[in-house]
Amino acid sequence: MRELMGQMSTPSIDKPIVVSDRNFDQTVKNYPLVIVDCWAAWCAPCRAIAPIVEELAKEYSGKVVFGKLNVDENPETAEKFGIKAIPTLLVMKNGAEVDRIVGLLPKSQLEAKIGSFS
Repeated sequence: MRELMGQMSTPSIDKPIVVSDRNFDQTVKNYPLVIVDCWAAWCAPCRAIAPIVEELAKEYSGKVVFGKLNVDENPETAEKFGIKAIPTLLVMKNGAEVDRIVGLLPKSQLEAKIGSFS
């Protein structure tokens, strides 16, 4: 029953959702575990991690919701969380930041980190 309840609380979203200054707070409160990829179009490491985030969104669908926040278009949220380097993945659990991953990491390392939260 507990497993069924957990599945019901996180919808099966199999690709990253767009997160903005306007919807950030509501998004991270709506889902138990959200990982927000803070990125910019000009950032080569951000472009390199993007397909990994896409894969993880599919693989963790129903357990973790992934979001993408363009820091150039959403400076308020970037400033609020003190984003100094990108890519930065904010790990949000029950609406609060519990960890962050800064820089381009291999998929296996990201999975290890994510596994400790899901």
